[in-house]
Amino acid sequence: MMKDEGRLVIWPAYLDKERTRAEGRVISKKSAVSKPEFDEIVKAAQNLGLSPLPETDKSYPRSWWEKSGRVMINNDEPKNDSVRKIAAEIKKIRGN
Repeated sequence: MMKDEGRLVIWPAYLDKERTRAEGRVISKKSAVSKPEFDEIVKAAQNLGLSPLPETDKSYPRSWWEKSGRVMINNDEPKNDSVRKIAAEIKKIRGN
């Protein structure tokens, strides 16, 4: 059994309003946040009860030269729904 089984990978690029869909954003610009920090994603996932497992040493495949990190979360719902909820929680944390 793989250690990632039953979990979703969340990369900061998925939430970044500054990126295009081709660069990895998976939600609408309206739902996305500007320059999401790795720690914000972890905190938002914790607040939502998604049991995050942060991995800071990972690089998003489309920008392999940046060590952006990734967060593994419970696979309880579709990825887009989870990403949208995390982005909304980050907005709440930032006070937007």
